[in-house]
Amino acid sequence: MDPILSIRGMVKRFGGLVAVNSVDLDVYPGEVVALLGDNGAGKSTLIKCVSGVHQADEGSIDFHGQRVNFSRPIDAQRQGIETIYQDLALANNLDVGANIFLGREVQKRVLGGLFRPLNDQYMLDEAKAALDALEIHFPNLAQPIESLSGGQRQAVAIARAVYWEAKMMIMDEPTNNLGVPEQRKVLELIRKLRDQGVPVVLISHTLPDVFAVSDRLIVMHRGRKVTEKKTSETDTQEVVQYMVGALDDTHEGGETRGTA
Repeated sequence: MDPILSIRGMVKRFGGLVAVNSVDLDVYPGEVVALLGDNGAGKSTLIKCVSGVHQADEGSIDFHGQRVNFSRPIDAQRQGIETIYQDLALANNLDVGANIFLGREVQKRVLGGLFRPLNDQYMLDEAKAALDALEIHFPNLAQPIESLSGGQRQAVAIARAVYWEAKMMIMDEPTNNLGVPEQRKVLELIRKLRDQGVPVVLISHTLPDVFAVSDRLIVMHRGRKVTEKKTSETDTQEVVQYMVGALDDTHEGGETRGTA
């Protein structure tokens, strides 16, 4: 099976700081890949290079077998890479339908196209269908986003990406600041995406969530990828050692050794 996303030799510098240092990464269809690391490890910079927020200084990105270079986030979205950041990029004063279609609003043609008001009912109906497909049900889709819980807002952001036919999802700390029931719902949604064949790159500091849903994990430390493992073949204690730099699989032909 060929990877959907293939990164080779990615380097990103900010002045004299090397935030991402020669990283290789593959993502395959229908898998959840956890991208782990302490603060400053480079994981958020890496995904921002993939999603068009930053441009890498070196290396290549192939998506669905084609070499790509996204200069803006909208370019990545048009290719099917949807990124959900912690702030969710939702408009709190708008309803669910307007947020699903944010930036891609549907208009009605009135008087031969002289007037083009928004087709609010169509967008609400389509939003309901998108949420129903993920088995998410809200009592009132016309309420503003700011009245929804954190888990419900995450669900709207995920439904938006699914509606616009995401081919790959990147999620940055999706369960951060959520209660336990809402965390479980978000993890359930991640599993549904995987079951539908949509791969997910999950950035999280919450290791129980990582072990609950991921198939494979990659750990970064100070800009470098220090290990890549099947989730079933490691444990929390070992992962923490990689995250703090006590272990590193990338030295001496791949042999693991301590660096502390």
